[in-house]
Amino acid sequence: MPWTAERRAGVILASIAAIEGIWVVLNFAVNPAGFLRFLGFAVGRAGTPSGWVAALVVALAFVAASLRLPSVRSDLLRPSWLKVLALEVAVVAGILEEVVFRKLLMDWLQRENWGGAVQIIASGLAFGAAHAVWGIFGRSLRAASGAMVATGLLGLALAVVYVIGGRSVAPCVVAHFAINALIEPGLVLAAARGEMGRAAAAIA
Repeated sequence: MPWTAERRAGVILASIAAIEGIWVVLNFAVNPAGFLRFLGFAVGRAGTPSGWVAALVVALAFVAASLRLPSVRSDLLRPSWLKVLALEVAVVAGILEEVVFRKLLMDWLQRENWGGAVQIIASGLAFGAAHAVWGIFGRSLRAASGAMVATGLLGLALAVVYVIGGRSVAPCVVAHFAINALIEPGLVLAAARGEMGRAAAAIA
């Protein structure tokens, strides 16, 4: 069978779901109630109303911005086997990445007496750097830089949500899930088809 962009995207999504899913499944299996409390999905730990409103605004804004990519537009609501994989990725990535880049990183910086601004900037930079890998899929340094900037800004926004939300990671997890569930297949296809490089060139 030919190595199409769709097949490559499927392998990428399945790999993300498997790798990130191991940590999520193990933590949930060991202590389901404790893990949900840790994430903020428990009474008194779910954050503030303003945090949830901010999470909704961030999710809508990032999805809207991503629609400039043709593959995101065409796959936004289209049922497909890639969308099924994307929903799995949305769950595990929404949990693991928010725990790592918001809760663990930002709480560690807080314990080290760094202020909120440093925590937010560090979270955004780390998140963006980690997602520069999308440029590798498109074989483009321009795409890598574009992906890093876009996801870095998303990371900054979610870090603000974390602070506004009373340092409950639940609103961030839900926003991250919604973003991935809607645009993840399209983003992976855009990377595989080189659209990210072209979009970054158009902005530059």
